Amino acid sequence: MKNAFDLIIFGGTGDLSMRKIVPSIYRSFQQGDIPNDSRILMCCRKQTDFDNMLKTIETKLKLYLKDGEFTQDKWHSFSMLLTPVQLDVIKFDEKWDIFGQLFDGFTDRIRVFYLAILPSIYGECCENLHKKDLITRVTRVVVEKPIGYDLVSAEAINEKIAKHFVEDQIFRIDHYLGKETVQNLLTLRFGNFLFENLWDSKSIDHIQISITEQVGLEGRAGFYDEIGAMRDMVQNHLLQLLCLIAIDSPNQLSSDALRIEKVKVLQALKPLINGDIEKNTVRGQYVSGLIDGQKVPGYLDELGNYESSTETYAALKVYIENWRWTGVPFYLRTGKRLKKRSAEIIIQFKDVTHNVYDFNANKLKPNQLILKLQPDEKIQMRLMANDVAGGTTRLQPILLNLDFGKEQDAPQATSYQRLIMDAVRGNSTLFIHREEVTAAWQWVDPIVESWKNSDISPELYTAGSWGPKKADELFEKPHQKWHENQ
Repeated sequence: MKNAFDLIIFGGTGDLSMRKIVPSIYRSFQQGDIPNDSRILMCCRKQTDFDNMLKTIETKLKLYLKDGEFTQDKWHSFSMLLTPVQLDVIKFDEKWDIFGQLFDGFTDRIRVFYLAILPSIYGECCENLHKKDLITRVTRVVVEKPIGYDLVSAEAINEKIAKHFVEDQIFRIDHYLGKETVQNLLTLRFGNFLFENLWDSKSIDHIQISITEQVGLEGRAGFYDEIGAMRDMVQNHLLQLLCLIAIDSPNQLSSDALRIEKVKVLQALKPLINGDIEKNTVRGQYVSGLIDGQKVPGYLDELGNYESSTETYAALKVYIENWRWTGVPFYLRTGKRLKKRSAEIIIQFKDVTHNVYDFNANKLKPNQLILKLQPDEKIQMRLMANDVAGGTTRLQPILLNLDFGKEQDAPQATSYQRLIMDAVRGNSTLFIHREEVTAAWQWVDPIVESWKNSDISPELYTAGSWGPKKADELFEKPHQKWHENQ
């Protein structure tokens, strides 16, 4: 970025800001992507947060940056960009007058308002920005998920934002879309003849998308119990990843072209209604167990409410009804307090049509393309090869491995770092359009409503396991299993 800009973070002292946003901005500045005369306005509501802002940021950067990233010299230069601001986002008082004066003389500068606040007050914040005439032709607004609680609330939030910002100015962020592996998924598909010609039901047996966590509620008890895994993870992260896997080739790699193709996928998702929900979905809730050898409480113990039926785990089998994917099951899975933290996509190809090897050569296993998003970002290809040390024909699976952390010498941008700078540049390719939010909620709402009205309680699973055993029953063929069981 050559020209200076203003980045304004509402909720500047919140956990998201300190853990993700500020470290990402720090990295961008140190890599030369942020001009020295840019401004980072850190807005907070409390006087104590305002008084201790710079010290708090320094402490959190030391905590969340990697070894060697923080130095006092780098911090000194970065801190010169920071401006603490005391402001109540929804209380339109004299502090808004002071806030507005900070932009006098900067009318032509790009402004990015990052709303790291509750989605329920997005509308009031945008309204107050409008009242102070702070929304210019080069202003963008970045909003975090979840956008709403269901379709009705999502539409209400989006409508309030749309009163003051046109769609091209609204950047709905999903940090999974900023990961290097996800971006390379598009390159892998549309930049390589090999994969583009294998990317359909004729070659692919099934696809798995899993995002698993070891953590529990992490202080989000009230929020999470109202949301659950389906709304918190499936409606946004998992469906967005599914879209990028399943889309047809756009005419060009632009935000509008990608959005059109992603919406097509969401609209082609076969609805899960009535008996299909019980057959093709599993919801679970964790009980106490061991995580890395440490005893952890169950969900109800953490919550302090022993009647909650909120799911902490969700697994689904879904189908996309179009020419490319008819008959190919997509298995989606997410959950808390599982055996390990990971996010991965498994594309499993079909078996070879004719096996020329006898039983002494070992059983052929299907090829897999494995996209690892976290904790490490890798692309792997599982192929069959001969064991050259055996002296006879003995087949075994081997991994071709592309590790982005080792193969690339240049500093690797984090997902938030990449997406924040994209918002500054006005590049909305990796952000979510309003039509996508609407289509996703239209598909998810009947499932959530069915679970809510069901007499069937969530399946219990032990913390530190891979989730409810019932999730294994989603697979329709004997050779199909969750990746860790293969």
